[in-house]
This record gives sequence, C-alpha cells and structure tokens, in this order.
Amino acid sequence: MESGKRIADYGVTIGIMPRGPRNAITDVEGVRVGHCTLSDGPVQTGVTAVLPHGGNIFREKLLAAGHVINGFGKSAGLIQIDEMGTLETPILLTNTFSVGTASEALVRYMLGDNPDIGRETGTVNPVVCECNDGYLNDIRGFHVREEHVLQAIASASAEFREGAVGAGRGMSCYQLKGGIGTASRILEVEGSSFTLGALVLSNFGQMEDLRVDGRHIGPSIMETDPPGDEQGSVIVVIATDIPLTERQLGRVARRATVGITRTGAFIGSGSGEIALAFTTANRVLHDETAPAVPLAMFNENNINLAFRAAAESVEEAVLNSMTCAESVTGRDGNYRLSLAGFSGLFARG
Repeated sequence: MESGKRIADYGVTIGIMPRGPRNAITDVEGVRVGHCTLSDGPVQTGVTAVLPHGGNIFREKLLAAGHVINGFGKSAGLIQIDEMGTLETPILLTNTFSVGTASEALVRYMLGDNPDIGRETGTVNPVVCECNDGYLNDIRGFHVREEHVLQAIASASAEFREGAVGAGRGMSCYQLKGGIGTASRILEVEGSSFTLGALVLSNFGQMEDLRVDGRHIGPSIMETDPPGDEQGSVIVVIATDIPLTERQLGRVARRATVGITRTGAFIGSGSGEIALAFTTANRVLHDETAPAVPLAMFNENNINLAFRAAAESVEEAVLNSMTCAESVTGRDGNYRLSLAGFSGLFARG
C-alpha cells in the first residue's frame, strides 16, 4: 500500500491476534477499496468506495448489520439494512454535504448493471456514510460530483492508500490529521481459518485524550492545537468471511466501540459514530425461488474471537489513518498536523 508509515512500522503492536497478509479489510477475499481525492487549496475532500465482492451485489446480496453508537450523523441506507439484514450496493464514504450527490450517483451506477431496478423489480438501497470535513474543506462548495463517485468505484482494488485520501482527505482526528485507515485479523477455529478486517473514516476526538497502545500521549502534543469540544464522527466498515447471521453481525459491529475508545475517545454528544458489518460467506440471491434456503451460522461458543478481532482491527485502523496521513492545510489557512510527526512519543523500535 502506497501510504505513509503505519503504526506497526513504529514498533507498536496492537492486540494479540495475527494480522492478515495486507493487514487490511481487503484481506477478506473479494473486498476492494477505491478512492477519488480532491485536493486544491480550500478543496480538501473526496470519496471512498468499499466494494464488498466482485460480482453484482444487487443480485447477490450480503448479510449485513449496522450499529449506531452515537446518532449525530446523516448517513443514507441504514434503515433498510436494519430491517432486511442485507447489503445490496457498494458502501460509499464522503463528506456530510455530499451524501445526496453520492447517493444519486450510486443509484445510477447500480441501474447501469441492473436494468430491471425500478421496473420489473424493486428499487435499490444506496449506502452512503459521512463525516464533516468542514474544518479543512470548503464543504459549502459542494465540490464532489457524480464523476468523482464513479472514479472511486472504478479504482477499487485490493491494494489502496490510507491516510489523507478519498473521503479522508479533509478529516481531522484528535485535532490532528485523520482519514482512511484499515487493519485485519486472522481467526483460527478448529482447523478453519477466517479473516475479519476493518476500514475507518476517522474524524473524531480531542487531542488531550489521545492514546496510542494505551500510552496517553495527547497532553504531550496539546500545544499544537487548543482543546475543544468533541464534535467529529467516525465511520467503521467491518468485513469478514466468517459465516455470521445478521444478528451476529450486529453484535460484531457493536465491538467497534471498543476499538474507538481504546484510542481515547469518549463518544461526544455531537459526534456521529456509525459501524457497518457484512459477511461474504452468507449471500441472499435477489432472484431466489426456493421456499427455504440454507444459512450457515458461526458457532457462538467461538464468537469472542470475532469480537476481539473487531476491537483490535478498529483500534489499529484508527491509528493507521493518522500515521499514514500527511499534514494538510485547507480552507482559510486551517491545518492539521500528522501524528507521524510525533512518533517519538510512541515509537518502540
């Protein structure tokens, strides 16, 4: 991955579980991620697309679940996921004021591959999640266009950048530079191997609270920016090949809270924290005709492994989003420094 150094590159090991080969959400087979980044003076924003599998996701839906940790957010598509327990489009991430544009572009993209949508069959549920990048980005300018959404989808790959890219370009985390981060874990259960990965859009936290692997480093760097109210957000996308039901996926999604708070956050009133989880192992065919279909369910005697994997992956993904991001200056001279510039406070090797 062509990004800045990740937290592990500084000798910091998060958790105890083994990482996947990329240490990324794309270690889950079939998952791909793409970005479109807009960076020009006061315009510091973009789009990130998570493609859950390589086929037509409307025709082969995935079991999914969401969890609203704190609901100060404007995401689209969550209600139907909660009701139906399935995901039928790519997941888009962008800034708050671009949710409408991204939703329309995603619907048009889905119509292109599915001419029966809205005619011979039902409509489609676009999933778009957001964070407010208005500190660095001219968010009132509505700079994200349909072509940027399509570029993010078209560029999706197993290898992708982290940090100040795509939807993460203008995000702030702990009053430093935030953005896109990812990590993964491998689960070994009774001779079978499974993968769980997380991707975050980090835009939350007060500097005074920042912790890296339990070390409270925020106060040591507070002079770079005055403390203020926690009014950000974070979006967490969890992917796995564990055969989980939508109920189990909801339980896993709730463990994103653990990873977020391990970095120091207390989940402020004006902060929107949303987690989405899906599995590639259980699929629901749109055109299914059988009266009953088989569904695999992970043995809940082993579910704590998935919980731990989610917590560790989310924690490491947040830190990767910060160390991989370069410092950025945006609108009105506002700037955010990279956590990488303070690596002396947490480096162990």
